Order: sequence, then structure tokens, then C-alpha cells
Amino acid sequence: MKPSRLRFAAMAISAGVLVLHCGDPTPVAPDLPSPVFATSQSSPSGLLRCRPMAYDSVTAVIGPSGGDIKVSRHVLSISGGTFKQPTTITAVAPSDSLNRIRFQPEGLTFNKPVALVMSYANCTLNGSSPKEIVYTDDGLKVLEHEPSRDDPAGKRVAALLTHFSQYAVAW
Repeated sequence: MKPSRLRFAAMAISAGVLVLHCGDPTPVAPDLPSPVFATSQSSPSGLLRCRPMAYDSVTAVIGPSGGDIKVSRHVLSISGGTFKQPTTITAVAPSDSLNRIRFQPEGLTFNKPVALVMSYANCTLNGSSPKEIVYTDDGLKVLEHEPSRDDPAGKRVAALLTHFSQYAVAW
């Protein structure tokens, strides 16, 4: 190969590599659907409207002795004896106009309930209605209302969960 052709080929390959690396980086977590809201303080489904917080994702291995997972302003507390062996758990709190968390592996069940405490300090409050944690599908339809304990002074709500999926704060 002539030196000029070799130089041209090297420049073409370098340009191609550069173009391939200029795109958006691959996301670490799957995109979650964004809800559509009415102009009131809450969504039509009763999910509490909030100022978006920064995206957060945490993966931790929780063993038989239990432990806590903190994601954004929310905490999942797993007591000892919940798992018989070390289990990898991922919690994703997307930046969204409502406070929600997706836990994986989805559908994982426990030997005993785990406690989820979700903050709503960044949300628009709808009067004095008690807040609760709800289980939602990917389209953010409420599938189940979890028995919850609201702490209005601390602007947080707690519930005991029996399986992993997606949860949100509602009123």
C-alpha cells in the first residue's frame, strides 16, 4: 500500500471510531415511563406530584443478617432472617415528577416483610390527606395500596412490603 493510501485509511478509521464514541452513553438502568399529570396538586391516579430529584440507583448484596439500602431520600430496611442467603438487590429512583422506586429482582418475595420509608419532602401537599405507598405497574396504574403509616411532620411515609416491584407515594 502506498504511504498516502495508508495515511488516508488510518485517518478514515480514526474518524469512524471518533464518530462512534460521540453518541449518547448507554443508560445504566432502563428508562421508566413518565406519568402524565393534570394541573392539580396530584395526578389523576392519586400519585403525589413532586419536584424531580436527581436520578439515583443503588445495588447492594444483603445477607441473612439484613441491612439498609438508601436510594435518593428513601430507605429500604431489611431485618435479619429475611433472606437465607446473600441476595443482590437493585433500587432505582428515577428523576421524575413523582417519588417512585423500582426494586429488582422484580417479584422477589421475603421470609418476612421489609420496611420501605419514602420521603415526600419535595412534593406538593394536597391538604391534610394521609400519604401512602402504593404498588404500581409500568404505566403507573395503582395495583395495590400498601398499609402505610404517614409522618406528616417528617414528610415521609412507611409501609411493609412482601415483594419487590415498583412503588410510589400517593395520597
